[in-house]
Amino acid sequence: MALYTHHLPSWKKDEVAEIKKNQKQFTLIGLVDMYGIPAQQVQQIRRNLRGKAVIKVTRNTLIKHAFEDIGGDVKTLSKYISGHSAIIFTNDNPFKLFKQLEKTKTRMSAKAGDKAPEDIVIEKGPTSFKPGPIVGELQQAGIPAAIEGGKVKIRETKTVVKKGAVISAKLAAVLVKLDIKPMDVGLALQVAYHEGGIFEPSVLAVDQTVILGQIQLAGMQAFNLSVNAAIPTKDTMDAILTKAVRDARGLAVEAAIYEKDVVDAIIGKAYRESQAIKGLVK
Repeated sequence: MALYTHHLPSWKKDEVAEIKKNQKQFTLIGLVDMYGIPAQQVQQIRRNLRGKAVIKVTRNTLIKHAFEDIGGDVKTLSKYISGHSAIIFTNDNPFKLFKQLEKTKTRMSAKAGDKAPEDIVIEKGPTSFKPGPIVGELQQAGIPAAIEGGKVKIRETKTVVKKGAVISAKLAAVLVKLDIKPMDVGLALQVAYHEGGIFEPSVLAVDQTVILGQIQLAGMQAFNLSVNAAIPTKDTMDAILTKAVRDARGLAVEAAIYEKDVVDAIIGKAYRESQAIKGLVK
């Protein structure tokens, strides 16, 4: 047993051994945040990821012990462990895993003390509420409300909480009544280690469509540069030769250089010009 776990009781050693075993079987090891996920949703997530990834939930201290035993770059993952971390193993690349985990998220109501994942905006307009205490509740939550036409109406669009700010108990209760679910609940990837590299969510949160478009544009621009600058490559050689022939033919026609391949074009050009002059004279 490794230095860092020799003093642990047997059940803890078994937990660490399981982590180390999985680390050898999979190409990617990462940490996910499971904070606030109901048990029923955790089970559904496990089912959705079956055959794609393995999630190991254990104590943070045992995760650290396992990382210390594995050593190398994996050891540095310890600094990403937070309150409700779990380990995830997969053979997918980090970008694909991040995308899969984003799909596990569902919208849920906010609770008092939650931090807003984004600006929460209440749009102006009528509601389904009849006049009553709800008007005061809305106003106490910072939402301008009034009674109009026998219904409660929100008078103006209002940002009730900024991204990252704490949601108060009064606002949380009102959001539930308005059926506004601002919280994304699901596995959040904290970090991933794959083929010698450490990947944080900020690197993985990319729009694949945009990136693919940028790659295609770069390829097209590189192709055009190669052709226009006459830089021969195996992919552009045909286009360069075609352009060279076209340019040479154009030059021969404009300069009236009589070659058998361009005589007809030179005569045709001369005829068109004579007709144009004839038209001007008339």
